[in-house]
Amino acid sequence: MPLSDDQNSDSDSSRLSESTASSSDSEYSRQSFNSDSSSKPSSPASSPPKMVTFDELMAAARNLTDLTLAHEIAVNANFCIKHEDLPQNSLVGTVKRIVHKAFWDHLESELNEDPPEYEHAIKLFEEIKEILLSFLTPGANRIQNQICEVLDTDLIRQQAEHNAVDIHGLANYIINTMGKLCAPIRDDDIKQLKATDNIVELLRQIFHVLDLMKMDMANYTIQCLRPYLQRNLVDYERTKFQEILEETPSALDLTTEWIKESIEDELSSISDESSSSSGADHSSKSNISPTLVLNNGYLKLLQWDYHKTIPETLITDEVRLQELREKLNQLKIIACVCLITNNMVGAAIVDVPDFADQLKRVSVPLLEGMSKKTFDLKEALNAIGVQICSKVNGSLSERGLPTLNAETQNNLMGQIASIVEENNPVCSLIDKRIQLFMKSLLALPSFQKCMPAVPGGLSVIQTEMEFVGSQYASIVNFNKQVYGPFYANILRKLLFPEAPIGKTETEAPTN
Repeated sequence: MPLSDDQNSDSDSSRLSESTASSSDSEYSRQSFNSDSSSKPSSPASSPPKMVTFDELMAAARNLTDLTLAHEIAVNANFCIKHEDLPQNSLVGTVKRIVHKAFWDHLESELNEDPPEYEHAIKLFEEIKEILLSFLTPGANRIQNQICEVLDTDLIRQQAEHNAVDIHGLANYIINTMGKLCAPIRDDDIKQLKATDNIVELLRQIFHVLDLMKMDMANYTIQCLRPYLQRNLVDYERTKFQEILEETPSALDLTTEWIKESIEDELSSISDESSSSSGADHSSKSNISPTLVLNNGYLKLLQWDYHKTIPETLITDEVRLQELREKLNQLKIIACVCLITNNMVGAAIVDVPDFADQLKRVSVPLLEGMSKKTFDLKEALNAIGVQICSKVNGSLSERGLPTLNAETQNNLMGQIASIVEENNPVCSLIDKRIQLFMKSLLALPSFQKCMPAVPGGLSVIQTEMEFVGSQYASIVNFNKQVYGPFYANILRKLLFPEAPIGKTETEAPTN
């Protein structure tokens, strides 16, 4: 942690907490709010459209960035800032290396002149001084005064006029100060700095280590901020989104369309059940459960095409929802493979304990990376079919039973390979049962921790389904808490268009 005033500047060893967490998440904030004019959801229908200025749009974008970052810090315990070098073959990386090399070569040529030219070096010392001061707390007056005195650029410039700058002495002071302020993870970097003799290379490496220290400071701040955000996240996110809505009145357009589609699906379902063609009148709408509409909308997110923009109120969880969708797709394939195998050769393996788990262990490695564009599902299914035939034959041989004949093996592999086909009946069946499980999960009260019964055919993936389901339910329940008032207004307008507009504080129905 930064040094305080009552600590001795020569023996201070206070440090930032070491940041060991890593994050698989990348930057994924998306500006899904356009500048089309529309009235606020909380405004009367007759209110004139509000024109959005460029400054208001930029303010909304900043609010969205703040909201997304705060949400990620609070819900992702592994979130941290990571230092990543640009790829060697990238255009930006190439330009950056060329520009940096030109700068440091120019600095070296200046210092090698007779007498040396120190102007660029002095500017570097000024920048280093500002970075070191940024690491200190407001009460660290002693070390703050020392840094300002040693790295006084006016004094260094006067010394340069008389060719009396002790540039190595200044560099050593900077390294020693960095050693007092850095996190323990940077100790080796500090040692390497002390072992560097070339002054230009030393200054270059000092800036590199300072960048790492700034990253450590940011991660330390994140660690300190996380408990506060977790306690206040619902109110914080709701307030931030309200600010976005005030700056960009169209900020709920996609969310409104998402809910509208869910209502239309529910009306269509009611119409099919009653065999009536008049299912879309207002009386039918008034009988629809708002909670059911929302839950059906959430279920759509597990089959969402993430090339499309997700509803605005779910942007902060877009990556997590996409990962859950991809995991469910993998689990669906595994369940299909096991169901097909059991239907075809179940009698041959009925006495083998945990054979379904063995089939799962065969399938999982071959389905890794399903979400990648380069992944060939048909090829993976062919490989799974071969492996399963081998597994079944091995089990039969061990028990002295005849192995599968060529026709049965080809039929088994063919049915497994056909999972990739559109409207495959086995795949459709498993998909419906997965949706049924998730729908049952959302129907449970949010405070209830138990899981609903797993439908038939999913027992082989029950553990994984319950894990994914708990993550999914957590995202949904939190989203309802934050955006309930906004959903309530949208649902009221769509389901009861003739009713008077209520207050924005009205909560959406939740379990």
